[in-house]
Amino acid sequence: MKASDYIAKFLEQKGVKYVFELSGGMITHLLDSLNQKTSINIITMHHEQAAAFAADAYGRITGIPGVALATSGPGATNLITGIGSCYFDSTPAVFITGQVNRHEQKGDRPIRQLGFQETDIISMVKPITKACYKVEHQDDLPLILEEAFAIAVEGRPGPVLIDVPMDVQRSLITVPAPDVDIIIPPAPTKSVLGDIAEDIKQAQRPLLLVGRGVRSAFAIDAMKVFVEKTNVPVITTLLAVDALEYTHPSRVGFIGSYGNRWANIAFGESDLLIVVGSRLDIRQTGADTKFFENRKIYHIDCEPGEINNRIKGCVPVVADAKRFFEDFNTFSADGEFPNPTSWYEYINGLREQWPDVKELDPNGINPNVFIHSLSKNSPLAKCFIADVGSHQMWTAQSIELKKDQLFLTSAGMGAMGYALPAGIGASFALGLKPVITIIGDGCMQINIQELQTIARNKLPVKIIIMNNKNLGMIRQFQDSYFESRYQSTYWGYSAPDFEKVALAYGINSITISKEDEIEDAVKWMWNDVNRDAPVLLQIMIDPYTNTYPKIAFGKPITEMEPFAKPIEMEST
Repeated sequence: MKASDYIAKFLEQKGVKYVFELSGGMITHLLDSLNQKTSINIITMHHEQAAAFAADAYGRITGIPGVALATSGPGATNLITGIGSCYFDSTPAVFITGQVNRHEQKGDRPIRQLGFQETDIISMVKPITKACYKVEHQDDLPLILEEAFAIAVEGRPGPVLIDVPMDVQRSLITVPAPDVDIIIPPAPTKSVLGDIAEDIKQAQRPLLLVGRGVRSAFAIDAMKVFVEKTNVPVITTLLAVDALEYTHPSRVGFIGSYGNRWANIAFGESDLLIVVGSRLDIRQTGADTKFFENRKIYHIDCEPGEINNRIKGCVPVVADAKRFFEDFNTFSADGEFPNPTSWYEYINGLREQWPDVKELDPNGINPNVFIHSLSKNSPLAKCFIADVGSHQMWTAQSIELKKDQLFLTSAGMGAMGYALPAGIGASFALGLKPVITIIGDGCMQINIQELQTIARNKLPVKIIIMNNKNLGMIRQFQDSYFESRYQSTYWGYSAPDFEKVALAYGINSITISKEDEIEDAVKWMWNDVNRDAPVLLQIMIDPYTNTYPKIAFGKPITEMEPFAKPIEMEST
């Protein structure tokens, strides 16, 4: 069988229904095989970075590795940011790059390049992949493909890259498909499950911190059983905002540098912390790690290196998130856990004292008010995707997710330009159901070309542009540390009228600038004409609207601006 045909059929057998790509000479055999030999839908993007972000969203939602293809040279290097996003946010993905013919490769010769567009992509992506393969012979492909898909999904998911020379693609494979061992995820011991159960019963102020690892392990249902059994309140990281629906009685809120103030206070004052699938990175805890070392912490993670990395003194539990919750639920099936009523009352009191919509007093539209209204009035949306910046934090602070609604964003990589192409991947992954992308004006200009992909495929992607005419989060940083010198954020920066841009692509669009226009604008997105079509809603935000609350650097997570002041610069 021709090697490119084998790759195409292999992808189809693994359940891949969509691949994302931008055509180039070194992947023409692959594209032709996909088109002629499979029913896989080939989604042509307008930049390889966008193809990578679309594959990222597809993999996050389905659990099947998202697949993106790119040609050699600039095509392969353009994938790198998306590969990094998958790596840091634990997304299963397989990236396949074309490479020049084997006889055109420089090998060990002391030259920079032999073949046109020859580029050593393997060396470049090794630090941000779980594995990468340079295919030397067509008969190596069956084993490489099996291993790549297994590695992408096992343990902590992540990306794998396969670099396939063009002459290999057109060669004939003569070996059969190999068998690959299935990796059994690690499980917690009965002893540690017993300790956790007893500590929950004794705690006065317990909390469960849920991170991306719970969603990537598809452990949400098991986590909910755990929560309903133990009565432990739940705080979430940015990548786990969708772990519990907004109305769930155990949901506290989103923690971190720009987290809900009440959630951060509860985080800081807890006496028992059970961490599942979270790295406890600096954006979650603040710089003062010793602040957390005065309480019992169980840290459950499938990667041992993440435990006791920044926060010391944690009880290590190396286990898959789903196995942990399922085993705990079975272990304690007959156990009774107290309901920490006074702790819930205290947290709810904090929520009333520090409502998110009162953290800002902007001129014009309050972004938190808008996000509440948007999510309340968008029950048909299957997924909300935030790009990176102030709008990302406003969304995480105030979004009212319903059961089974998803939330995606680029967190570890923090890649501006993520949301629009991720919206494409998400819509395909969800069976062409509506998704909402929430994007800042700066982010929108990074992958704005994918408006054409959305229009061409008639995808029901609802595009929200929060346009404050500057790079607001960095502009706020310049207020704090650079005496409001706005170089490259407000000075020397501009944005177009996105309503007119969208109309040029044939996408219905409107703009609002007053709070009393919000409800009608959201209803417009879902009217009979627009319900199943792409639309763009531009929200004009005052340029000086800040992102609050915000951890005051150098102080505990419980102390947040604007009421607490930072004691030193954030980069130190």
